[in-house]
Amino acid sequence: MIRKNKLISIQNLAVSISSFNGDDYICLTDMAKGKSQESRAADVIKNWIRTRYTLEFLGTWELIYNPNFKVVEFDHFKMQASEHSQKT
Repeated sequence: MIRKNKLISIQNLAVSISSFNGDDYICLTDMAKGKSQESRAADVIKNWIRTRYTLEFLGTWELIYNPNFKVVEFDHFKMQASEHSQKT
């Protein structure tokens, strides 16, 4: 069961915290809204998730916590993402 039961204030920005099975999750969309007044939160998140550092972090997380993680497929995906980021 997911519950949004907390709001915290970070630099005058309300960020919700949801609880699920005893773990807390901070709302990335709420945090992205504070990144830029001109950008939509979705654009901020899309740009963040495409960075090489984010992909490397996600790959490391999957390697540690996902026993079914397909490293070879992820490496191919990561290489493609790096190629696209260099073109723009």
